[in-house]
Amino acid sequence: MSQHEKLNYVEFPATNIPATKLFFEKAFAWSFEDFGPDYTAFTDQGIDGGFYKSDLTSTSANGSALLVLLSNNLENSQSKVELAGGKVTKPIFSFPGGRRFHFTEPSGNELAVWSKVST
Repeated sequence: MSQHEKLNYVEFPATNIPATKLFFEKAFAWSFEDFGPDYTAFTDQGIDGGFYKSDLTSTSANGSALLVLLSNNLENSQSKVELAGGKVTKPIFSFPGGRRFHFTEPSGNELAVWSKVST
């Protein structure tokens, strides 16, 4: 499939880049490449992206897009988020086709994790 004009990269604000990096390393085993003190990038996570230094946060309540990670074990993923210092903002709930939970990472950005309904 051609990647022309397809989503390719996502950027998040981060009030605390070191804490945000540590959270994603612990919770999801992400790795980062720093580009100076105010930017860090991640790759091979479904879509590449980065975090830039900012006092803003990305939440669905303020109109931001919600990025959602896929999990094969939702309860395990929620546990890893909590152990890494994330805050669950919406506990696991069902919706047509699956289940998911929402969380914020140390810089306050909201993401979600979902799993498909078992068949």
